[in-house]
Amino acid sequence: MFNLLDELYAFITNPFVVAPVTAWGFAQVLKVIINYCVTKELNWERLFGDGGMPSGHSATVSSLAMMTFLEYGGGSFEFAIAMILAIIVCHDATGVRRETGKQAVVIKEMMKSIEILTNQDLPEVKLKEFVGHTPFQVMAGVTIGIIYACVVYFLVF
Repeated sequence: MFNLLDELYAFITNPFVVAPVTAWGFAQVLKVIINYCVTKELNWERLFGDGGMPSGHSATVSSLAMMTFLEYGGGSFEFAIAMILAIIVCHDATGVRRETGKQAVVIKEMMKSIEILTNQDLPEVKLKEFVGHTPFQVMAGVTIGIIYACVVYFLVF
């Protein structure tokens, strides 16, 4: 018989959920700390924000892939799915999402120049600059994910 509480407990204690979620959480907390060290300003938006050092997305998917590898092996379809997902997410972080952030910076600079040249206030454009990652930021996230997966796997299994 289906018991919602039992299923909820099974989900929140599932090591294939725990490792990626805790890897993401650690990466995000680290992102706030690193941002503070660089800017000397405590920016809590970085806790849930995209972009920056390290990549929380990369930590999450690499942790899932590593957990799957450790449990099912490199030849399993489960690992293949997790690994392909991780590759797509990490590639996207350094590709399209990174370029989007660069474009946001350029658009904001263009808007300021137009305001100065025309002596008119233009509507404020709210574009996120922290969207993507450098390859180093992605590799830092991948490293965090792999370490978290190994720790959780060897503690649980």
